[in-house]
Amino acid sequence: MLCSVRRRSCLIVLVLLASVLLISGMEGCSGKPEGKAEPAGAPSQTDPAAPPGAPATGKKVIYRSTMNPGEISDRPGKDSMGMEMERVEVEEGAGPASGAEGRATVEIPTRKQQLIGVRTETVKRIPFVRTIRAVGRVAVDETRFHHVHSKVEGWVEDLHVNATGQRVARGERLLSLYSPEILATQEEYLLALRSRRALGEGALPETVKRADEMVESGRRRLSLYDLTPAQIEALEATGQPSRNVEIYSPASGYVLTRNVSQGEKITPDMNLLDVADLSRVWVIASVYEYELPYVQEGQQATMTLSYLPGKSYSGKVRLIYPVLDAATRSAQVRLEFENRGMDLRPEMYADVELRGEMGTRLAVPESALIASGTRNVVFVAQGNGYFQPREVRPGLRLDDVVEILEGLTEGEMVVTSGNFLIDSESRMKAALEAVAPPKER
Repeated sequence: MLCSVRRRSCLIVLVLLASVLLISGMEGCSGKPEGKAEPAGAPSQTDPAAPPGAPATGKKVIYRSTMNPGEISDRPGKDSMGMEMERVEVEEGAGPASGAEGRATVEIPTRKQQLIGVRTETVKRIPFVRTIRAVGRVAVDETRFHHVHSKVEGWVEDLHVNATGQRVARGERLLSLYSPEILATQEEYLLALRSRRALGEGALPETVKRADEMVESGRRRLSLYDLTPAQIEALEATGQPSRNVEIYSPASGYVLTRNVSQGEKITPDMNLLDVADLSRVWVIASVYEYELPYVQEGQQATMTLSYLPGKSYSGKVRLIYPVLDAATRSAQVRLEFENRGMDLRPEMYADVELRGEMGTRLAVPESALIASGTRNVVFVAQGNGYFQPREVRPGLRLDDVVEILEGLTEGEMVVTSGNFLIDSESRMKAALEAVAPPKER
């Protein structure tokens, strides 16, 4: 009886040893027991679809609170609020390192990309052209604006220009002035001429020189009183002083202001008439502060008027005023336009269009940029479903594109649609990786 029991025990031990040897042989061939699941937290094999340069994509299983994502554990159970924690797989070294703090490179399967509407676009250099539209006001060219004054007191004997808006030509008579001072100066000049002519050939050189100086002094005084050379020559030819002296227009243009009437006494401090040449006018346009980088002196400008539809005028930017308007945060820009047809009248409102060309610059669509405080982030498609966050430095902006000064190179692919969902995934992954327990070695 005892021998029978011993034989049965030896038989059982032999069967167990054979089973162990058989299982060990299978593990040596396949690398792991057939049908046996990987333990939680064990790294998986290298993903053959990972982008070049990416490390192995091992996955670690952790458990996260559904109410507080920051509360995680490496074992299943309940969170601090008594809720069952959910099982989450966290990738370890899934792709290239992140280029933005607080975000991690994520892998989005193709099917999921289609569901969230992920779209990408190539980073490239494009011509940076911005069209600036502003409202302008037509103004008189200040370099072609003239005040008419008298240098002496007198009375207006005859007013030739008696209406505002009248057109005058350069050298045209404006008014006739009676001035006792000018009349006395004419008589002194004629006396000096007669004295000079009365000197004979035997006169002393000093006397002749003195007489010549008196004649020249009289002529200079008449010129300073705005008598023209033709008027002085007529005075010399007739030998008779003129009671009335004519004042002529200094330029061709229109009389914009008339402050004198027939028979009125005038003084040197009075502004008698304002004459403006309107064949060229200024347009003062207001450009917002953020648009000033696109405006330069000498730049071409196009202007249209509401009362003349279909007609445009070409001009140039002549000056950008150095001071901003504190209320509107805009700067005045002075443009110059030819006005030969007299369509442009001072105080008109006009629509101005400036085309600012800033050359070729590296740019991305504005939708690709995620602004977060003081940083700007884009997601760069690395291929095979990997998206890397990259911090960039933006520059000038157009309506739908942004210049990139740093952070991207030409030819890279950036996400332009669905990037906010990718950003959420990237932030969540970075947060989980930051609080995940260290991997056992």
